[in-house]
Amino acid sequence: MPLSSYSYIDNEHIYTDETTGVLKNKENLPDKELLQAFEGLKVSERLSQLQKNPILPTKAEDVLRIHRYLFQDVYDWAGQVRVVEISKNDNPFLFRKAFPKAFAYINTLLKELEAINADDKAKLADSLAEILDNLNYAHFFREGNGRTQREFLRCLALQKGYVLNLNPIDDASVYDEYMQGTIKGDIKALSALILRTMS
Repeated sequence: MPLSSYSYIDNEHIYTDETTGVLKNKENLPDKELLQAFEGLKVSERLSQLQKNPILPTKAEDVLRIHRYLFQDVYDWAGQVRVVEISKNDNPFLFRKAFPKAFAYINTLLKELEAINADDKAKLADSLAEILDNLNYAHFFREGNGRTQREFLRCLALQKGYVLNLNPIDDASVYDEYMQGTIKGDIKALSALILRTMS
């Protein structure tokens, strides 16, 4: 089964055009490939801007700010939690009604991260991996979860004095390991990946 085998309960077509199935977007692009190209371009531009002026997270809800910034050119609902249920390969992500508890729990993880000494790289990697796993399971957004998660993690590492890139253009294996770790919820593998790539 392909890694991108998502299912959405969106009978009212809140996010997609009823005829084409394409995500509703600000440019009214009617084709999935065109939208993907446009989205990729605009989000890449926004990511470049955040390299210079990052949104430094202090609470779990800052993931909304990052998503809004990244996808503001593409979707009206950028920065808003999804209002549909999502599953991948028949495995459901967190139900929407549990979002408040998810934000609260991630906030406790962020407090734990804050208390870790920057010199304890292994412990930092463990903490970041647990935060990533919880963000991924929540899957707060209809689209753009991975890019938002990676930017959130990058900025958390940055605040501890580290550079972290989970999708480097010169090493596709890092992204592949990230994908496998998040799909399987393998915190140990994610921690090892973060530890290896964080400098």
